Amino acid sequence: MFPIKDIVERKKFPIVNLSLIILNIIVFIFSLNNFELIIYSYGFIPANLSLLTIFTSLFLHGGLDHLIGNMWYLWIFGDNVEDRIGHGKYLIFYLLSGIAASFIHYLTDPFSVIPAIGASGAISGVMGAYAIFFPRARVLVLIRFYLTTIPAFFLIGFWFLLQLIFGTVSLVGGIGSGIAYWAHIGGFIFGLFVGLATKTWKKNKRNVVTSEK
Repeated sequence: MFPIKDIVERKKFPIVNLSLIILNIIVFIFSLNNFELIIYSYGFIPANLSLLTIFTSLFLHGGLDHLIGNMWYLWIFGDNVEDRIGHGKYLIFYLLSGIAASFIHYLTDPFSVIPAIGASGAISGVMGAYAIFFPRARVLVLIRFYLTTIPAFFLIGFWFLLQLIFGTVSLVGGIGSGIAYWAHIGGFIFGLFVGLATKTWKKNKRNVVTSEK
């Protein structure tokens, strides 16, 4: 299932989401000047824990396919999350999702000397929040040569289930794909909690205003 677009109208232009996409593209182009040096200098290496690389690794990608895949998902789901929580809060949320993803990755493989790079941990957080904010939204997807719409909750839920399966297998040494599945899982769960907390807070705020009237 390849997502084409979601069917959710937004009210505000997603300036932060678009800026993040542009920044990731610029950093990727810059990294091509000395790719290996930059990846090992600014990628997140659990065995050499660094607060700086936790942040910088969020903007590095291992190849054009890695970049395009991540930015495509960010474009589809990020604009509506930004629309729901606001520009400034969305930026903070995005970065915190990436940090949470890196932290979980560290816990599951603290002695790894392989650089973990990519925006997928942060984007996983965006997808988690999206699932909470827009549970009835639908996504236009391409299945082989057939276009159809499916519930976003199903698409995201299926994706998360795959991360859990492959992540669990990776812990017992049965897979070595080089994908940080637990970073995806950590970012997604963080996004779920933030989405639930935000939704609950807004609901309580509306109830207070209503009761005061």
